[in-house]
Formats: sequence, C-alpha cells, structure tokens
Amino acid sequence: MPEPIRLKDHEKDARLVRARAVVGATVVLLLSLVLVARLYYLQVIQYEHHSTLAENNRIHVQPIPPNRGLIFDRNGVILADNRPSFSLTVTRERAGDWRKVLDTIVSVLELGEEERTLFEKRVRQGRRPFEPVPVLFELSEEQIARIAVNQFLLPGVEVAAQLVRHYPQNEHFAHSVGYVGRINERELKKLDPVDYSGTHHIGKTGVELFYEDLLHGQVGYEEVETNARGRVLRVLKHTDPVPGKDLTLSLDLNLQKAAEAALGDRRGAVVAIDPTSGGVLAMISQPSFNPNLFVTGISIKDYAALRDSIDRPLYNRVLRGIYPPGSTIKPVVALAGLDSGVVERSTRVFDPGFYQLPNVKHKYRNWNRGGDGWVNMELAIARSNDTYFYSLAHRMGIDRLHRYLSHFGIGQRVSLDMFEEAAGLMPSREWKRVSRRQAWYPGETLITGIGQGYMLATPLQLAQATALLANKGKWHRPRLLMKADGLSPEQLMASGLLAARPAPPDIQLKDPHNWDLINSDMQQVMHGARGTAHKVGATARYRIAGKSGTAQVVAIRQGEKYDRNKLQERHRDHALFIAFAPAENPQIAVAVMVENGESGSGVAAPVAKQVMDAWLLDEKGRLKARFAAPPQELAHDNER
Repeated sequence: MPEPIRLKDHEKDARLVRARAVVGATVVLLLSLVLVARLYYLQVIQYEHHSTLAENNRIHVQPIPPNRGLIFDRNGVILADNRPSFSLTVTRERAGDWRKVLDTIVSVLELGEEERTLFEKRVRQGRRPFEPVPVLFELSEEQIARIAVNQFLLPGVEVAAQLVRHYPQNEHFAHSVGYVGRINERELKKLDPVDYSGTHHIGKTGVELFYEDLLHGQVGYEEVETNARGRVLRVLKHTDPVPGKDLTLSLDLNLQKAAEAALGDRRGAVVAIDPTSGGVLAMISQPSFNPNLFVTGISIKDYAALRDSIDRPLYNRVLRGIYPPGSTIKPVVALAGLDSGVVERSTRVFDPGFYQLPNVKHKYRNWNRGGDGWVNMELAIARSNDTYFYSLAHRMGIDRLHRYLSHFGIGQRVSLDMFEEAAGLMPSREWKRVSRRQAWYPGETLITGIGQGYMLATPLQLAQATALLANKGKWHRPRLLMKADGLSPEQLMASGLLAARPAPPDIQLKDPHNWDLINSDMQQVMHGARGTAHKVGATARYRIAGKSGTAQVVAIRQGEKYDRNKLQERHRDHALFIAFAPAENPQIAVAVMVENGESGSGVAAPVAKQVMDAWLLDEKGRLKARFAAPPQELAHDNER
C-alpha cells in the first residue's frame, strides 16, 4: 500500500530561513565590527604613525654634500681643487630590477664587462634608501645624449652635475698632497653616516687624508616633495652645507719643480725644510704618479701598471723609505763626542786606512784604503774619515750614541702631519736583546758610528736632523700645513681641531759654542781644499754646510773592494747628502737620497745645491736680500 504524500512544511522552512538570516546578520555584524575596529585602530590609535609614513612617501630629506676645501701652496698656487663634472647615478629603490638597468646602461654606452662589474659593486655600496649612487663619472657629451635618448629604458637613472676633486699639478705633489678616492666598505663602517651622507669620496693619502676632518666640511639638507615616481615636485626646506676649510701648505711649486729637475730620471727623494719654522718647502719622491687616476676609480690595468712597476712609483720614499744614513750622521756623532767630553776638537787619530779593536784581527776599513794619516775632527768631517769615527764611536759606546742620536729624531717619527712616516731604527742594547735575543757587540758600535749596520732613517728624519744642526737644537716638527682658513697649526691644536703633538724638548749642549764648531767643520766639506764636495761648493754664491754619505745595499766581504761593475745597478750603494745654507744664517735644510747613486758628493751633492740655489738666489743669481745674515752676525764671523 503506497505511503501517503506529505504536504510541504512551510513553518519549518520559515524557521530555517530565519535561523540562516540571523546567522548571516550576525556574521555581517561581526565583520562590520572588526572592520570598524580596524579602521579605528588605523585611523585613530595609529594615526600619527601612518600619517608619518604617508608623509615620508611624499617628502624626502636629501643630503647636500659640502664642497671640499681647496689646497694651495705657500704662494697661492692651487694644488687641489674641485672641478664640475657630470656623473651617472642610479637610485636602486626607483630602478626596479636594477641589475637589468645596469645591463641596459652597459649596452647603451657600449661599455665592457669590467665596467658592468664595477657598476654593480658601487650600487651595492649605496648607504641610504633613495640615495643616488654614482656609477660612472666624467660623462662625455655623447654619453649624456645616449642616456637622454634611452631614458625611458632607464628608471632610477639620472645624469647629475657634481664637483669632482682635481689635481692640476698632476704628479708633482702626489706623495705630499695625496689624493681622494671612493669610500670603500671598510671606511664606510667607521664614518658618521649622517656627516658623510651624499659624500662619495674621502682622503686616501697625504694631506687629503690627514686633514680630512678640516677639508670635508658639514653636510646640508633639502626637504623635497616628490610624486609617486620619486620625481621632485618642489623644495620645502633648504639648509646650506658648510664647505671645508681651505688649506695653505708650506710647499713651494717652483722649488718642487726645481728639485724634481735636479733629481732628473733617477730614483730617490729630496726634502727641503725651513729650519726656522719646520715648514716643508719641497718634498719629492721619484718616480711619482698622477693622483687624478684614483679620484673616480682607477682601472685595473692602470693600477696593475703602477703596483707592479719595478721603480715603485706608489712608494713614498720620503716617509716610508728607510735607508742606512751612512756618513751623513757623522756631524751628529762628532757633536755628541764633544758634548759628552769624550773628545775635543783637536783630538787626533792616526788613520792607516783601517781601524782595529784591541786584540781583534778584523779590520774596519776606511773608504780611503790608503788612509789619511793624522786626522782631527775638522779633517775627519771634511774627508768623511771612517777611521776617526770608528775610534770615536768605540770611545763613546752604544748607550751614549743611542741617547744623543735619538735627540736628533733618529729612530722616531718626527713630523707633525705626515701620518705615513716610518719610525726608522736607532739600535740599542735593549733593542737587540728584545728583537734578536742577542748581546750587543763592540764591532756593531763602530759601524753605528758611521751610519751603517742596524741604523735606518727616512729622508725626512735626515732633513730634520740637518735642520736641528742648522738652528742649534731648536725643535720644530716638520709640517706641511701653513694655515687653514687663516689658522696656524698651533691655533688649530689649541682649538681642538687638530690633535696636539708637541715637539720634543730643544737640544741643550753643555757648551753651545760646539754648534758653531760643527757648522764650521761642515762648511769644510763644501769649501775646504780636501772636502769631499769641494767641487760642488766651489761654484756656490753663498756658504754651505754639508755632509756627504753612501749607504751599502749589499754587504762586501772582509778584504774585498767595492766594484760597481760586479754589481747589478740596483745593488749599488745609495748616495746621500745633507746640507743647510747660508751657513751663517740658515734658511733651508736639505736631505737628498739617490737610490744606487753610489757617490754622495758626486751625485747627491749637486742635487742639494740646485735645490738651495732655487730657493736662495734671485733671477740674477744673487743671494736674496731677505736671506742675508744680520749685520751683527756678519761682524761676529769676521772677528772669528
């Protein structure tokens, strides 16, 4: 029997619809409440936060890098300036796929893979968001045109005008003024990110590095309004940057060129100092290089050529080159002997051509194998007699030698503002015991007395020792800076803008007259009939106090004689010469080192004289009036 057909239950359907409507309404209400709560949270509770974010998307603070201070020589000739240049910049946040953009740049400008690698490295070093990073400097007009035509393919890429460091004197001051270069990752970690925002270059060597804080200046800012693409619509606020201080150095361009011409194509160093102030007048390390190569990034090929050159043009021989001072140190040793009472000026030593320690067979040879017979101090300095100074060194002992020579700056950094300077070495018993774990031997004292053995000095230290002989022990640290925006180094140190580095105490002798005696003996080197450099001194228009020297590069066995023909050119002796002039009123002290020049009096002395001539003589070859000795000093010299 079939089941009865049920009629539709309208009441039940109604209840189901109502239930579903209630659930739906509840869900909608809850969602609406969540939305309202979220809107309240965002628009009320976090209003300031999100309004700031929105404002930051519209308003950007752009750094304005300060103009780097200029550098001049003592006569106002510019040595380092800022030259306008067009650079290609990339803003990574606006470039999208910035690697693809770099590929497009390389393609448009027809560059190589080396440039592509360099571009990526520079972009990765970008420091702040939305900060343009220069990837290519000194764009040509053709390159600027190509970028403009293809601008639609290069989002985030712009051509920007900026000032780039330039050295108009090229290689003449590469080792003194130094150069700037791009900030690397190591430097980036040490720099103040705010102070250097917008700055892409920093001093790398020389004055550019030592006085970086003065040259850099203070960064400025612009608040700008931008659109969604990052294009600047208007400037809201502008704060000018403070340019770096202009520096005036004691260097003289004309003297620098004269010293380079005197040295010629030979490898070596020349330092000229004003003994009255410590100002460095000329500073030459030869060969040199063009610092402009490093400013915007040197190519791998060009850097390899400089780095791998056998002549080492990047090596600063004035500050980093350490050489045995040879006989140039003998006037200081003689002065030490007089002041310590070990010898008198009339003390004589017989020279048969060698010196022997008591009960020792080894012969310490004089450069003149035939000997000079009886020699006093005056003749020993004039002739550069080794035997006399072997005897003097033995009588003094290494302890007194070390003490006196250290007073003259041997074995220590002497400069005020040349951070690259090597300390050299003034050996002592303690030094040998610590470094070699050996006792000091008497024979080592002898060769120290003639500037050989362990003793090492830089050309700058020899120039400083010469200046101390010239000004009778008055200490002035050698300095390159004359003034910074009118402030002297002393004023800068007093104001805290320059780290204080006071000079050592002046050298006080028991008998100050000994300064004049050594001065007179050094004049005999140049003007005495038996002086080693009398041929050079004979043509001088003024009195010169000097001392020649040679420094061995390779050792010569006992009993053998130096034979230049058996040695490679780079194994021959170095030639050295120190001098100051005018002898009665010293205005310039010079140290010359010619690598493998062999003869101090024959090779280095003429260089020193040409440098002094360029400084002391006028166009007519006469001593400049301002360098003449005061009348009272001339009268005193005549009485003597």
